[in-house]
Amino acid sequence: MSDFTTGLNLAQQDAVNYVHGPCLVLAGAGSGKTRVITHKIGRLMQVGLGAKQIAAITFTNKAATEMRERARSLIGKAAKDVLICTFHALGVRIMREDGAVLGLKPQFSILDSDDVTSILKDCGGSTDAATARQWQWTISLWKNNGLNAAQAQAQAKDDNEHIIARIMGLYEDRLSAYQSVDFDDLIGLPLKLLAHHPEVRAKWQATMKHVLVDEYQDTNATQYEVLKHLVGENGRFTAVGDDDQSIYGWRGATLDNLKKLPQDFPKLKVIKLEQNYRSTSAILRAANNVIQPNPKLFPKTLFSELGEGEPVRVVDADNEEHEAERTISRIQSLRAGTTVTTNAQGEAQYRELKDFAILYRANHMAKPFEKALRRANIPYKVSGGQSFFDRAEIKDLCAWFRLWINNDDDPAFLRAIISPKRGIGHQTLAQLGKFANQYKLSLFEALFANSLPSVLSAKAVGSLHEFGRFLNDQEYRARHTLGAESARTFLSDWLIDIGYEKHLYEGEDNEKIAAARWTNVLEFCDWMAARCGGEIDDAAGVSNASEVKSLLEVAQTISLLSTLNERETEQNVVTLSTLHASKGLEWPHVMLVGVNEGLLPFKLGEDNTPSGMAEGAMSEAVLLRLQEERRLMYVGITRAQRSLAVSWTKRRKKGRETISALPSRFIIEMALDKETVREDPRARLKALRAEFAQKATATAAAQALKL
Repeated sequence: MSDFTTGLNLAQQDAVNYVHGPCLVLAGAGSGKTRVITHKIGRLMQVGLGAKQIAAITFTNKAATEMRERARSLIGKAAKDVLICTFHALGVRIMREDGAVLGLKPQFSILDSDDVTSILKDCGGSTDAATARQWQWTISLWKNNGLNAAQAQAQAKDDNEHIIARIMGLYEDRLSAYQSVDFDDLIGLPLKLLAHHPEVRAKWQATMKHVLVDEYQDTNATQYEVLKHLVGENGRFTAVGDDDQSIYGWRGATLDNLKKLPQDFPKLKVIKLEQNYRSTSAILRAANNVIQPNPKLFPKTLFSELGEGEPVRVVDADNEEHEAERTISRIQSLRAGTTVTTNAQGEAQYRELKDFAILYRANHMAKPFEKALRRANIPYKVSGGQSFFDRAEIKDLCAWFRLWINNDDDPAFLRAIISPKRGIGHQTLAQLGKFANQYKLSLFEALFANSLPSVLSAKAVGSLHEFGRFLNDQEYRARHTLGAESARTFLSDWLIDIGYEKHLYEGEDNEKIAAARWTNVLEFCDWMAARCGGEIDDAAGVSNASEVKSLLEVAQTISLLSTLNERETEQNVVTLSTLHASKGLEWPHVMLVGVNEGLLPFKLGEDNTPSGMAEGAMSEAVLLRLQEERRLMYVGITRAQRSLAVSWTKRRKKGRETISALPSRFIIEMALDKETVREDPRARLKALRAEFAQKATATAAAQALKL
């Protein structure tokens, strides 16, 4: 078998070779953490663990897919049996197998964010979606901290929290009645199973002999408890993370999980990966300087052997539009100024558009850069845009799948019965809902109740029964549709039967929009069919990609998938992205924009904490927010491989006003050489154009002399 330490540095070798106890790998940015995880999977198999006894847990489907592909290329076919999935996909697997202990049937539904908002509006007697989303956010944080409605009620700080806790209780009842879970339950309910049911815990500990966790610093309190119960007292795990890149405190991630590891596992071995293989020394020096003021759980300093590189540049601008112009000028000058490499034929290879990224703190900051890129005819993509599965037409079709899987899924029932409309009005549905509530039935169960004709007209009951029979027939066919070609035939027939294409065109005034939506539907169906035949790797990590599956088996994983675009081929375009969405990515040239006080760091207090205020004078809450913002700046800096420019504006828009603005304190903390950092991209581009014009004139003159 291969030597799985070949090509690794000494620290990476230590991490791969330590296989018999709990291990924390502190992997600095660009230090090869995915390589360490995949090589350690191979090493664990080499010392006797079976592939099915190893689990690697990630935080995104994209990371799971990348890790699965890299493990396969390193280890070979045996890697297909290693469980590589997200925390949420693991939760689904545990609940599908053992959820019956908690009263859940294996075909439970996973509600998306819109479903949850709708249910909470109903529970709270509100029609305001924004208010319901606030309730949703609070309930999610409570769940991530391991609280149920009764515990939240006991800990509520004010009247508003008491109200939300009461709504949470009603919401819990609805989820139980619908045989449904939300995304937070995919962590909370497995914890309940593992913590309170020894036979379930023993089963999963016997199944998973070693657990590897990627991006460990992003775990919340509940995920940490799940991990503890999975690995047992012996601590058969490898946690890989970086406390300097913990940027998700606002959604429950906590650095306390790093502090707890040495306490809960006294034999923990800590290994630091400090050699960066991504960035130049100039970029890393700025990153190390920025993060230095933050308190350290495990001090480390990144270093690089890639050379000093270009100085980090600081660009000031009059306003957002001026900043966008300067940023685009920098892209143009970098592309025009230097030949990067030559190909096999000796032809010049210039910097491509995909080598450039513009990163900012918040989504709304993208607009002026999009305008400037369009003016310059430079193609771009905005990272973190609308998920494919968030599109209305895809949600319509997924509602049918959800209902086939779980007839008690009321939100899916309501969406399927009106998309497309089937001559069943809102009044009929309201009466059906009232009847179902009265007798504690799901809407589907109520549809066939013997006493339903007592509250609805014969015509309404007939329409409902017709829908129910059609649903049952389609469910039977979907359950027995195996393989890609059969799935394509079924889906095509089904779309014709429900008249979905007609529904789209009738619902849109603009025919081009309707056509685009129909194209999305066809793409979705083709993608679903491909998964039935094992033609696409299972990004949800819950089944073997080589298996032939039924449509309903495939449909059970849909709620865990974020976007089809994760599997698209790389486009040669400039990337615009928030700093949060950029984590885990890298580009040769990065422009970090809008680096102003009040933006990065984001507004820290009611009037924003003054940039000169000593950190010792800040409240603990403000100080913790500042430290997380500093980590966000550090993440942005360490996305850059070869060059980094940081820009700020002297004035910026606030509502309808234009206000004075200050550079971020983080620019000062970068401790850059003042003689080298200032740059005017437009002047540089102008000089380059003059140089090109001069060369062109000289070339033309030389040719004229030859003639």
